[in-house]
Amino acid sequence: MEKNKKLVIVIAALIVVVAGVSFLAFNEFRKNREMTEVFAVEKEEMENEYSTFATQYDELQVQINNDSLREKLESEKLKTQRLLEELRQVKSSNAAEIIRLKKELKTVRAVLRSYVMQIDSLNRLNAALMVENQEVKSKYTAATAQINTLAAEKKNLNEQVSLAAQLDATNIYALPMNKRGKKARKVKDVKKIAISFTIVKNITAKTGNKTIYVRIAKPNNEILSKGNTTFQYEDRQITYSIKKYIEYTGEEQSVTVYWDVEEFLPSGTYTVYIFADGNMIGQNSFEME
Repeated sequence: MEKNKKLVIVIAALIVVVAGVSFLAFNEFRKNREMTEVFAVEKEEMENEYSTFATQYDELQVQINNDSLREKLESEKLKTQRLLEELRQVKSSNAAEIIRLKKELKTVRAVLRSYVMQIDSLNRLNAALMVENQEVKSKYTAATAQINTLAAEKKNLNEQVSLAAQLDATNIYALPMNKRGKKARKVKDVKKIAISFTIVKNITAKTGNKTIYVRIAKPNNEILSKGNTTFQYEDRQITYSIKKYIEYTGEEQSVTVYWDVEEFLPSGTYTVYIFADGNMIGQNSFEME
């Protein structure tokens, strides 16, 4: 009877112990399952964040032209993608790995934020520099326009001064002469052509020795000349008929030159051109029948 009583007590104690252990085991299982569910939710959220951060690194690289900074962003993007892949491979029940990757995510978030701030600062600086550069360009354009205007005005003034200083030949008259020095009535009788003209007074013209060139054009526009007689006019050499040296004082001056006829002269309209100082200073026509 005593032995049965002790056995009942032992069995009862075992039942209590088993019940306690079962309760603790069940409670631990429930807690683990709840934690696994929590980690599963956190794991999904972390995957979304890692994926978003990787995309943001791509977007940041598009915004900059700095190769060095772009390389750093690419390195961080690859690191983020690597951590994302690690997270996808981890089971929700692996608490240690999830906690580690959660800490890594915090670091990635901080690094990304620092790059965002840095790039934002660079963009604002670049925007300010662009505005400043535009202002400089505008000022440069305005200054260039002003310089061009002044240059054009100066050129125009120089041209006016040059034009004002240019000699002018007036009263151009051609007299065909016969062998007696009288006016020839027929072109076949012409032995000499006297060409007279007046260089007008010009106080702005440069005084001193001047070379006057006279060109006599036949009706067919061929220039009367004797040998290789040319002078510089603008950007080419042209033929002259008569060359005359004068001493110009700035006062009105009469000049006469002569052409000795040694060639056949056709009847028609002849034109006289007079040049000095690289300019054509007068012209006139005359008839010979």
